[in-house]
Amino acid sequence: MAAPRATYRVQVRPDFDFDATAGIADYLAALGVTHLYSAPQLAATPGSAHGYDVVDHSRTNPELGGEEGRLRLLAALRRNGLGLVLDIVPNHMGVARPEVNAAWWDLLRLGRDAEHAGWFDVDWSAGKLVLPVLGDEDTPALSIVDDELRYHEHRFPIAPGTEGDDPAAVHARQHYRLVSWRDDELLTYRRFFAVTELAALRVEDPAVRDATHAEILRWYRAGDLDGIRVDHPDGLRDPGGYLNWLARSAPDAWLIVEKILTAGERLPAWPVAGTTGYDALREATGLFVDPRGAAALTAVDEPFDDLAYAGRRQAVTELLGAELARLVRLVPELDAPTARDALAEIAANFGVYRSYLPAGLEQLTAAATAAGLRRPELSGALAALLPRLSDPADELAARFQQLTGAVVAKGVEDTADYRYTGFLVGDEVGGTPDEVSRTVAEFHTGCRSRQADQPTSMTTLSTHDTKRSEDVRARLAVLAEIPDEWLDLSRRLMEAVPLADDAVARLLWQTAVGAWPIERERLQAVLLKSAREANTATSWRDPDADFEAALAAVIDRIHDDPWLHDTLARFADRITPYGWSNSLGQKLVQLTMPGVPDVYQGCELWDYSLVDPDNRRPVDFAVRRELLARLDDGWRPPVDATGAAKLLVTSRALRLRRDRPDAFSDHRPLAVRGAAAEHAVAYDRGGVAVAATRLPVGLADRGGWQDTVFDLPSGDHTDVLTGRTFAGAVKLVELLESYPVALLATSLR
Repeated sequence: MAAPRATYRVQVRPDFDFDATAGIADYLAALGVTHLYSAPQLAATPGSAHGYDVVDHSRTNPELGGEEGRLRLLAALRRNGLGLVLDIVPNHMGVARPEVNAAWWDLLRLGRDAEHAGWFDVDWSAGKLVLPVLGDEDTPALSIVDDELRYHEHRFPIAPGTEGDDPAAVHARQHYRLVSWRDDELLTYRRFFAVTELAALRVEDPAVRDATHAEILRWYRAGDLDGIRVDHPDGLRDPGGYLNWLARSAPDAWLIVEKILTAGERLPAWPVAGTTGYDALREATGLFVDPRGAAALTAVDEPFDDLAYAGRRQAVTELLGAELARLVRLVPELDAPTARDALAEIAANFGVYRSYLPAGLEQLTAAATAAGLRRPELSGALAALLPRLSDPADELAARFQQLTGAVVAKGVEDTADYRYTGFLVGDEVGGTPDEVSRTVAEFHTGCRSRQADQPTSMTTLSTHDTKRSEDVRARLAVLAEIPDEWLDLSRRLMEAVPLADDAVARLLWQTAVGAWPIERERLQAVLLKSAREANTATSWRDPDADFEAALAAVIDRIHDDPWLHDTLARFADRITPYGWSNSLGQKLVQLTMPGVPDVYQGCELWDYSLVDPDNRRPVDFAVRRELLARLDDGWRPPVDATGAAKLLVTSRALRLRRDRPDAFSDHRPLAVRGAAAEHAVAYDRGGVAVAATRLPVGLADRGGWQDTVFDLPSGDHTDVLTGRTFAGAVKLVELLESYPVALLATSLR
């Protein structure tokens, strides 16, 4: 199978199921994508809004419509000439409700002798399987109902021969032990990150791997799948071995992995097309950020490296204490406190998500060296640990590699990124918040590298995991062009309604202006989550009721106080047109740069969604259908609040990629000359040329394009956005008269 030419991500879920998705297949085909890119479709925890908590690998999710619904969706896709790329979750299963997960129920009931005991990564040497589900009451409200042990709504099996009338006595005889939710450091099973409701699977065991992939591979062999997206491969014991097996099992599938690459890091030598696109997001977004203003805005923050280290240290010693304790048990040659400190320090200094020994040894050595510099008293322990951590055959090394990915994700993405709030645009998965800007030359270098090495890797701007949608980031990028104005306004706003935590306050005001107008309830939910993730003034584990009430009160004031509301609204109105320019520019760049472009659900119009679950809100496809039909009737919309201009750019770029793959086989920068040259990015893909405006505030301040031109390749080129034809040296003031972007195609061959 060939790689998709473009995908459209849909979060299939109970309130937008298979039939609802089938109902938009004709719209997706008209938009110009070639493949639906779907969230997981296997049976998940009932009520799951995302599907990553699979409970049964042998059947289709009944809440999405079951097997019949899946087949109806496939039929609709085929009728419209579309393929399917499916998200799969090899790393973990959902265990929040044991009664709906037969494998987990079997494990709890029979312990290490269970048929499915080998499925889950349990450390039986540490004693019983620990389940942190109890509340804070002194005496747990245990009961026995229908031959099950119950705790409120939680249900657990009772092992044969351990029945009785006394719930506490029965509990004491089980293979598991229920403890307080606060005692998760006692856990004896590996999790997904720090989520106790997601238990890790041992897919390194061929029997487990085969059982958990049988249905997915049946779909592939039936021709139902064209591509597979692998969730969180860094959690696997042997990602390379797993991906080699998957590539052999689905030899014609387009395989992509949710591998987060830090700046400058290369994808391991895996048999995959590439990543899910966070590296491309970093490059495309940064192209529209003024580095001088970004530096001015982040000057209020602590150095990001310090925040990242502190976040990783907190993650490994607190959130992931159970996983760290398991590693300590593997180091009997050192006393436990010293081993714990040394292992934690190496993990806290890890600069990438993980190593893949023997690859990545240099990152491990660098982390150990940095740990020694920070904690010289640990030098002896570090020297003793490094040989073991460097040995791919050592159990300690295998588990340490699984740990660091979780440490970096929780410590940086979910902690430091919520503390570094002077300028939010770079606070994304795989982002570089303190170096968010990219020059035009750096962008072209990245594109040429991708075209040469991974031409079918995914590109994206918004996903179900981004903290802010592409259009929020595009609007916030404007702040880097007017840093003094924003710093003055935000200072006045923070003084008018003070908040005890300045970092959270900065996050609040940028979020509000970036997503304005935003409903009170949405802003309340997003800021509460963000403040708890930051884990400074409040947290998930120990919420500070006073601070959270104060935060809610500030948000209420934003909506209820006329001065605050009008001040914020006026500023949002001022920067929104420039944000639209950035949005159109970065969207066209993402859709036309080397790689397979993905459009996240709804983002073909302006979309000001924030961190999940906000970005899983319903999408109004009826509006999108209507606007697309008008565009196809010849309407050329203005750049305004309808977002129709973005739909024009998106649909025309996608259709070109679908219909003219020959015109996207290269990446060559095009020369831009003149007074405003720094405000344009232009390139040729081998038959399609692209021009986009960058740093629009500065462009307006200098009086526009003036004499600036860019040189098209030979021959006539038609701008598919306007229908106008150009050749040779083109004046940007003419080319970009209607839109801040141009998409120029040569004649059909």
